[in-house]
Amino acid sequence: MKKLVAFDLDGTLALSKQPLKEDMGETLADLLTVADVAVISGGDWPQFDKQVASRLPERADRARLWLMPTTGTKLYVHKDGSWQTVYAELFDDAEKQKIITAFGEALEATGFVPEQTWGERIEDRGSQITFSALGQEAPLEAKEHWDPDFAKRKVIQADLRKRLPGLAINMGGATSIDITREGVDKGYGLKKLAKESGFALSDMLFIGDAIFPGGNDYPAHEAGVDCVRVRDPQETISVVTAIVACQK
Repeated sequence: MKKLVAFDLDGTLALSKQPLKEDMGETLADLLTVADVAVISGGDWPQFDKQVASRLPERADRARLWLMPTTGTKLYVHKDGSWQTVYAELFDDAEKQKIITAFGEALEATGFVPEQTWGERIEDRGSQITFSALGQEAPLEAKEHWDPDFAKRKVIQADLRKRLPGLAINMGGATSIDITREGVDKGYGLKKLAKESGFALSDMLFIGDAIFPGGNDYPAHEAGVDCVRVRDPQETISVVTAIVACQK
């Protein structure tokens, strides 16, 4: 049995930017009785708080929960009754401006400019700059239909890699592209977690919906962590339920 089960967030534990549903919260609470749990995703802490931390039932053992925003460049643990920052690796202002400029140039060059957007399209998350093609407040239905096969973002990603050598550029969520320092991906985050938690990578299981070459969950596989690919949150519940049952 693995000692720690790590999860992607959007598409795995919840729909894009949506809070955990009650059954998922209860399922994670069950899992926390038999293993530590980590969540690693591109969103920043406020999104994690909205989607995960505030949605867990009271019985959930938060002391065994590791929350890793911005692809693991930040780590939060629950201690003394509150969520506390263990570390945060931040871009400086010059790096941020270079990335934001490159996004604009890449969109113009590739021609992928949607007719309608909802809210800001570029978000500064401190240790990560995230581009959301339809805007941060886009409705879920619009996001699910814009780039379901990742084809549009693969073109933008390829252009950005030419403009921003030395940075990591990965697709995340339904419409987003995340930029972090070189080498930063979910494999990097899980290695940081191994150091902070004391659990070896071989003690971990990673569950995500984008475990395929080019997907932002694939680096977990490349890091040597055992992985389970799921289609959606409902399948995640089935997988976790089976894990918990094996421990009883």
